[in-house]
Amino acid sequence: MFVVPTYNMILSADATLFYPQEQLRHSAGGNGITVNEKVILIVAKENKSFSDLQPDDFYPIGVAGNITELNQQGYAVIKTQYRVNLEDVRIYPDHTIKLMTTRRKDIDDLDTALEQEKLDALIKEMRNYAAGLQWAETAEYFIKQVDSIGMAACIMSPILQISNDERYAILAEDSRLRRTELIEKALYEFMEVDRITKEANSSQQQEYQQRYKEAAIKRQMEHLQKELDDMHPENVTDVQKFAQRIADSGMNETARKEAEKVLNRLKQEGKESVESGMLYDYLDFVTTLSWKKEDAQQIDLEEARRILDEDHYGLHKVKDRIIQQIAVMNLKKQQSGSILLFAGAPGTGKTSIGKSIARALGRKYVRVSLGGVHDESDIRGHRRTYIGSMPGRIMDGIHKSGVSNPVMVLDEVDKLSASYNGSPASALLEVLDPEQNNTFTDHYMNVPYDLSDVLFICTANSLDTIPQPLLDRMEIIQFNGYTPLEKLRIAKDHLVPKSMESMGIDKAQMSFEDSALETIISDYTMEAGVRSLRKRIDTLCRILAVKVASQPDAHVIVTPELVRDETEDHPIHHETILPEPTPGVVTGLAWTPVGGEILYIETKLVPGKGELIITGQLGDVMKESARIAISLVKDLFPKEADKLQDHDLHIHVPAGAVPKDGPSAGVALTTALASLLTGRIVDPHIAMTGEVALRGAVTPIGGLPEKLMAAQRAGITNVFIPQENLYDLKDVAQEVKDRIEIVTVSKVTELLKSVGILKKKQ
Repeated sequence: MFVVPTYNMILSADATLFYPQEQLRHSAGGNGITVNEKVILIVAKENKSFSDLQPDDFYPIGVAGNITELNQQGYAVIKTQYRVNLEDVRIYPDHTIKLMTTRRKDIDDLDTALEQEKLDALIKEMRNYAAGLQWAETAEYFIKQVDSIGMAACIMSPILQISNDERYAILAEDSRLRRTELIEKALYEFMEVDRITKEANSSQQQEYQQRYKEAAIKRQMEHLQKELDDMHPENVTDVQKFAQRIADSGMNETARKEAEKVLNRLKQEGKESVESGMLYDYLDFVTTLSWKKEDAQQIDLEEARRILDEDHYGLHKVKDRIIQQIAVMNLKKQQSGSILLFAGAPGTGKTSIGKSIARALGRKYVRVSLGGVHDESDIRGHRRTYIGSMPGRIMDGIHKSGVSNPVMVLDEVDKLSASYNGSPASALLEVLDPEQNNTFTDHYMNVPYDLSDVLFICTANSLDTIPQPLLDRMEIIQFNGYTPLEKLRIAKDHLVPKSMESMGIDKAQMSFEDSALETIISDYTMEAGVRSLRKRIDTLCRILAVKVASQPDAHVIVTPELVRDETEDHPIHHETILPEPTPGVVTGLAWTPVGGEILYIETKLVPGKGELIITGQLGDVMKESARIAISLVKDLFPKEADKLQDHDLHIHVPAGAVPKDGPSAGVALTTALASLLTGRIVDPHIAMTGEVALRGAVTPIGGLPEKLMAAQRAGITNVFIPQENLYDLKDVAQEVKDRIEIVTVSKVTELLKSVGILKKKQ
């Protein structure tokens, strides 16, 4: 007799086991095995070798049986008989194991008819389960030998997915009915789970096969369609064309998914659909848009400066700032720096220099006009739910450029306006913010686009109408007006050659004298820029083209007399120095959108009741300056101010049809009133600008370069400016500073003493 330890524990004492003969010999100490030899015990133990076994390593319940067969495959068939309790376990030094056992009785509470009914149902279920197995014939052989539920449990035991503890719990159950139910539960659950798993695997496998088949068919169709398209390119469908464009576009993942989604809709809708046109336009737009990031190029700074100087005369401050921007881009190998805002009068080169910057950088140039834009959709685009929807001006400009890094000039950003459709200036906040515009989303596209490589340049004539949040995102670069000398150089080097070329006139057929250009500049234009100058030169060339065409061999020389003869308009009247100085009249300086201008502050006392009369369309700011000036004069000249009690004070600024306002006429008003009350004349060659405070301080003003150029043009020799504007003189052309004596003052009394109204001791 010997012990057979097993890990694949049987579920019932009524079972037949197949056991390897080598293990049986080892368990029997190497003795031979014979049929009908009694096996003392079949018992489960811990996973240890015989040499390491301890008595506690054996389970307390086992099964007794004997060997009934030794087959040719090397297995022994063991017929179990009944369950036993292990009462005592002894292990000897020679590794012999002796067990003391007693038979464990069953509680016979299972009806014979019920047992047979359960057995028949279980065998039927086992046959159904075995029918789907690869080894169905072998399984049927074993099923035919099943004559009890215990036998069925033994056959299924090797493949059951339950633990040894669960198996032992079944074996330890004394109630035959309960043990049968536990065996049924384990067998039925295993077969059902296995069946469901196989069905799921089979279904999944079929799904995979279907997918593989579809993919293979699609690839084959695409290959055949490509060959057909190559043979007949005129027959390529829109769907095929857009599918290829999407694949080649390099767009980001979000954009690709949106494009494929719209493409699928186009497939489903067909050409006859109402929406097909809108879907086609969208796909045509996004697939022809440049999605690929351009490689950073090393820019030659000297070559860039040469291009800027070639296209524009002067503007040294602007050019230096652009060269700085290019240098930073060279160092960082990417677009960086502030958004530039070119602010200045019309015709000073704000827009045209953007084209020069693009040429210096070797990039595409795009101009987007924002003048009069009042709808947010013009910037962000219209949603595709609307009929006639289209992308915004920003993305439309990118699309037209054909690249992702153009130089984009946003022209006339100060002309934006708001309406019930939203504020376009607010929409520009994202566009011009380097921290946000890398994911700019146009409503029409509905996908993010990276604008971080675009060099944005904005232009404006005035900063007053630009919202502060938008202004904060930009670096302001002022474009001052051109001096007459600069205008002459621009006309000679740029305007005249371009105008003659556009009219088809050769250099050998016409030439301009410098004096003729000076006449046009001084007598027929009144601006800070050169736009009107260009128009005048174009008009003159067009008129003289008749003479050139009629006399091809003649050479026309444009002289001042010829300019006056051929120009129908009268010369423009510029304010000049008063020939007869009068008390109460002072020359002031004003800034206008087209440059600087001088203006006269005229004051007069007339019999009356001490009222104040103000004419000349003065704004609220200038009216307040006039009242401050009156208070200061009354304080400085109390005796002379008695005249104001029985006289009306009339203040007038000529050119009454032109509105005037701004904080820069205070000192001129104060000086004019002081001159009127004291009767002392102010030299007409003296002009002044600056605001005045009630305490008598002279406060700073803006537009100093334009005002000083106007003073030079009018023949002014001395100009008084606020002390705090001393730093602004660096922006004034040297030509102007050489011809005018500029004096800074911090108090109005200093100015009055300098012009001879206030005595030195006062």
